[in-house]
Amino acid sequence: MSTNSFFAKFLRFIGIVLMGLTGGFTLLGGVGTTCAALFPTKYESMATLAPFQWLYILFVIVGIAIGVWGIWATIKLVRGTTDSYRMSIQALVTGVLVGGIHIYFSRMLRGASMPVDAVVYITVLTLAVFLILRIPYLWQGVNFTRGNPKSNLPAGGAAAIMLGLLTLTIQHTMASTHTWGSVNYADVFNTSMTGVGVLLLLLGAGLWISGVNIWGIASRLKVLERGA
Repeated sequence: MSTNSFFAKFLRFIGIVLMGLTGGFTLLGGVGTTCAALFPTKYESMATLAPFQWLYILFVIVGIAIGVWGIWATIKLVRGTTDSYRMSIQALVTGVLVGGIHIYFSRMLRGASMPVDAVVYITVLTLAVFLILRIPYLWQGVNFTRGNPKSNLPAGGAAAIMLGLLTLTIQHTMASTHTWGSVNYADVFNTSMTGVGVLLLLLGAGLWISGVNIWGIASRLKVLERGA
């Protein structure tokens, strides 16, 4: 399977988008744990976490760090650096391990663990996809270190756009797991979240347009070469 084949590009595209979403979702999850970590007694369902406040503060710090790690790995995947795949696997495995510990303690202490479950589920999915991509037959075409960084721009753009949409709608998508006493506690940091979401949409659109233009130019050049 050729590195420049459509199938290879498609698989590489899926891998980059999934990694970007996982990194962003993990980062949002780490930020979202702040309420439980800093103000557990403020919420009736979180009161049992108070004796373990130090642990949840640690979950916030580590969650944010893993999210940033995943986003940086995504950037490396787009750029096609030699350590991009290894860094992605390391971030994903760490995310699954830390997320699993987080789920265990939350279920043990308060009988529920959402929304960290959702973060772990998407991390497991992305890890499974990346391990499948390492199958030799697929890897000879997908190999992130051999791809043209410019051809990966649409994937980076798509990941940024989807993260932007997630950031703008997180207060609605997470409402069911953050509503107590008819109050949606996921509806916070509106100004910051809106600003970040809009910037991600603009960044994603720019990367997508640039990548599509590059693909178009490359296709026209191939046609001209064949004509010559």
